[in-house]
Amino acid sequence: MRLLFSAAALVTSVAQTHAQYLVNELSFGYGVRISPEGQNSIPNFSMQGRPGVPELLSNKVILTPPMPGNQRGAVWADKQMQHQTWIMDVEFRANGQERGSGNMNIWLVRDGAHSVGSRSIYTVGKFEGLGLVIDQHGGTSGMIRGFLNDGTTDYMAHHNVDSLAFGHCQFAYRNLGRPLQIKLRQTDAKFQVEVDSHLCFESEKIKLPTGYNFGISAASADTPDSFEVFKMVVLTDDSKTQGSSGNEHGGGYGQAQEQPPPGGSQANQQQQQPPDQQQNIYGRFGQKAPQAPIPDDPYDTKIPDQEADKITSSRAQFADLHNRLQSVNHHLSTIFRQVAQAQSIGEQRHEEVSIMIGELKGLMTKLDRIETLENKIQSLEKELGKVRKDVWAKVQDSENAVKNHVTDKHESLHEHVKVHAAPGHTKLIMVIIGGQVLLVAGYVWYKKRKSMPKKYL
Repeated sequence: MRLLFSAAALVTSVAQTHAQYLVNELSFGYGVRISPEGQNSIPNFSMQGRPGVPELLSNKVILTPPMPGNQRGAVWADKQMQHQTWIMDVEFRANGQERGSGNMNIWLVRDGAHSVGSRSIYTVGKFEGLGLVIDQHGGTSGMIRGFLNDGTTDYMAHHNVDSLAFGHCQFAYRNLGRPLQIKLRQTDAKFQVEVDSHLCFESEKIKLPTGYNFGISAASADTPDSFEVFKMVVLTDDSKTQGSSGNEHGGGYGQAQEQPPPGGSQANQQQQQPPDQQQNIYGRFGQKAPQAPIPDDPYDTKIPDQEADKITSSRAQFADLHNRLQSVNHHLSTIFRQVAQAQSIGEQRHEEVSIMIGELKGLMTKLDRIETLENKIQSLEKELGKVRKDVWAKVQDSENAVKNHVTDKHESLHEHVKVHAAPGHTKLIMVIIGGQVLLVAGYVWYKKRKSMPKKYL
């Protein structure tokens, strides 16, 4: 009886979980590599860009590179979304300079590769579907906003595109050094957007139709931001996916209980708009599609609950116990299969972590180079100090030598002038006396000549 009660409790817990199935043709990045080795394309996806297509690596897609600026890139699913309820899980990272800017857009649009392409919410024209924009709107550190269009509004020609947002929340997304997770969740009751497992905004008036394409685009400015997408995974709880468009997935995308995101004040998370404006924005999205019937558990339908007093014979008791143990066995097999799939996903995650650790080691080697460069700069500073001291000493020696040479020449020239150019007083006295003598002699001769008798003829 204890085994029966334990099995019943286990069956109850399994029946309360909601299986999530991976839609393979609408997903990438859930394995070890995004693209098969040797190929430069993503299966079931197409890439667009200007002036060139995005760069595809083994574990990420670089929509806009770090340099140069004014780049555009996009990746679009080739097949359409055909499920009423779904979850879109996106992991991305944004890096750039201190004043870098740009935006990333997540789309669910009819014929998105042609109607949207690599454009952003500010440069797109008329489109039909949903667009989420991640940018630094209003000078904030980051914001995510939701926009809807029924194909009648030309966003590129609109005078104020920001006023068309139906929900928003703030979150910092630049230069965090780790990927950020954004989840778009469409259920029968409402539409939700989560950021890192926290509710961003939600609305019970939105029900997106099927037949649209998922896509991600990014655009950079003059001072660019680099947007890198690591994965885009689409899940659904539609059991028809198993065997048609995907496989039941365990671990991170397996039969796990989807926890509701932590709620908050929706007044700050969703913009309030007048009823007529909401009707204009939502258009055909405001009409809820009929809720799909919840599929019954096939094991529960085979074993209906019965009262104990109705089982009167040992044969009926044995048959009932046999059927219930067989149902428990089926559920245990499902659990074991999910555990095996979870182990496989764990191994894949381990490989991804190993790759990231390898990249981190490569960055650490660059840090070692920086340390070597610092040592070289310090040694260069020491050498420059020595050269400066040597030059200063040489200048001082040259200055002293010039001073000594000029001083010696000046002293010798002074002595030479003093010896050879000194005035002679004897010569001057002799010249004066001689001049006086000559004057006296001339005067005497003149007087004598004048006193002589004159001769007359």
